[in-house]
Amino acid sequence: MTHPTHMPDDMFLGHVADRLATLRAVQAVTLGGSRADGTHTPDSDWDLAVYYRGGFDPAELRAVGWPGEVFEIGDWGGGVFNGGAWLRIDGRRVDVHYRDLDVVEHELAEARQGRFHWEPLMFHLAGIPSYLVVAELAVNRVLRGTLPRPAYPEALRAAAPPVWRERAALTLQYAKGAYVHSGQAAEVAGALATAALQTAHAVLAARGAWVTNEKRLLRRAGLRDIDGIVAGLRPEPGALTRAITEAERLFEAAA
Repeated sequence: MTHPTHMPDDMFLGHVADRLATLRAVQAVTLGGSRADGTHTPDSDWDLAVYYRGGFDPAELRAVGWPGEVFEIGDWGGGVFNGGAWLRIDGRRVDVHYRDLDVVEHELAEARQGRFHWEPLMFHLAGIPSYLVVAELAVNRVLRGTLPRPAYPEALRAAAPPVWRERAALTLQYAKGAYVHSGQAAEVAGALATAALQTAHAVLAARGAWVTNEKRLLRRAGLRDIDGIVAGLRPEPGALTRAITEAERLFEAAA
């Protein structure tokens, strides 16, 4: 769908970035998602982030007057993704994420030592690694300000894959014990999807390839065959056992 009365994309992006950059404590503004990597469609939303240090106040973003919902810091949990806004600007869907530079710099230092932690996050089946905010530095487009653009740390390439593979193995192990014998196909389907995404994190980490979301994670890892396994599920113990075995083989092959 086209919107002939709207600003051209470049003008629109510059306008929004300029306004975000004026907010107190904001040091940099970036563009992420499909708009940054060139895989977007005309109807794709716009993913921006404000990198702040110190006293960023979402009330200032709310006061700009763009329609939508502006969340407080911490509303999205207490982790590295600490809040954001869902806005409508010039007829376009715009997400603005808050990024605390102190947190981002800490996670960058941790990643360089091969250390990270796991966090739950809405809409992410496998949760996220704390180094996801480091991945954003590496792949997002800086619109205003200056940010580091880190390479994938060798220590993280060594440390992350076994952690993710263990999570996948435990996810399937639990499904075998808790869901198979009672024919709980829905729960097994959830476990298979979660374990596939956990394995995909392991595969991409071993390659030294950054991950910023789950949308194309299975395809990038060569694990889309999990679709056929999930599609063939039936609420029978034998069928569920076979499905888990097939998934285990798929994940092992992805090593």
